[in-house]
Amino acid sequence: MKKFAFIKNLAIYLPEKIETNEKYDPRFIEKLGINQRHIVSEGESSSDIAIRAAEKIDLSGVDFLLLCTQYPDYIVPSTACILQDRLKLPKSIGALEFSLGCSGYVYGLSLAKSLIESGLANRILFLTSDITSRIVNPRDKTIRPLFGDAATATLIAAEESETPGLDAFVFGSDGSGFDKLIVPAGGFRNESRLTEEVFETDERDNVRSNFDLHMDGNAITYFSLRIAPKMVDEILEKSNLTREQIDHFIFHQVNSFMLDHIRKKCGLENRPFYSDIRDVGNTVSGTIPIGISRVLDEKSPRDLNRVMLMGFGVGLSWAGCIANLSRMSI
Repeated sequence: MKKFAFIKNLAIYLPEKIETNEKYDPRFIEKLGINQRHIVSEGESSSDIAIRAAEKIDLSGVDFLLLCTQYPDYIVPSTACILQDRLKLPKSIGALEFSLGCSGYVYGLSLAKSLIESGLANRILFLTSDITSRIVNPRDKTIRPLFGDAATATLIAAEESETPGLDAFVFGSDGSGFDKLIVPAGGFRNESRLTEEVFETDERDNVRSNFDLHMDGNAITYFSLRIAPKMVDEILEKSNLTREQIDHFIFHQVNSFMLDHIRKKCGLENRPFYSDIRDVGNTVSGTIPIGISRVLDEKSPRDLNRVMLMGFGVGLSWAGCIANLSRMSI
């Protein structure tokens, strides 16, 4: 039999500090479906919380490390290389970091599949780590209550099988919408040393600067509602499956309002569909693995042979696939 990549184990880490949404408009919070979020403490970095997630799983035999983050410890060097040393992994491993947000987990799974099934790796540690609270202005009442911080660790390994453990990948990107979810200053287009920080107050008294996260909520909502149904159909066509044959649907947890509409638009009202971010918020690249972890609290891996995973957002970018979770150890 051929060797295929399978998700074997998964762990999450949520920072100890909790920020509630009690002070915000209760009608808005009910719409988001988010009561509280975990956020990093001062001085806590992406690598710090990634380590806390990685330490929860068996790292023996890992021969490649993948890190998805939009918040590296430094511009140079790669945080993935720092994590190799801090986790005391062999110096012979590969370490690769990539910057993606809401679609990043599925992209990472595709990279792991490619490395394993091409024979370049056998056992991969895939980390996600996002600390969005660092770039959201505390006085932004629209964006602040939405995002939480989290890190996740996924172990992906080669196993003999007649069928793939990760399959039917669909990808997409639309860079024309790059400014719909953006931090305008601080990169090399508008360098921090050369760019003055300018604050603005919108019509709802939300305060943010050009060094804070800006989001066009209407544009992101329209994009998500447009792309998700199309992606569901493309993944089903690639996998030669129907909606009824999927054991669970786990999509990027953007907010409850949007997920309710996406579920209806995709024709999934009567299918097992994960939607619950009340205590964590939108953790960007961490939402899908957190969703997997929580579905596994209720279901046995044996009942999750065909799980549709889907992410969409910043970039604009999107990705989806079918994952066989039946070989996971929990």
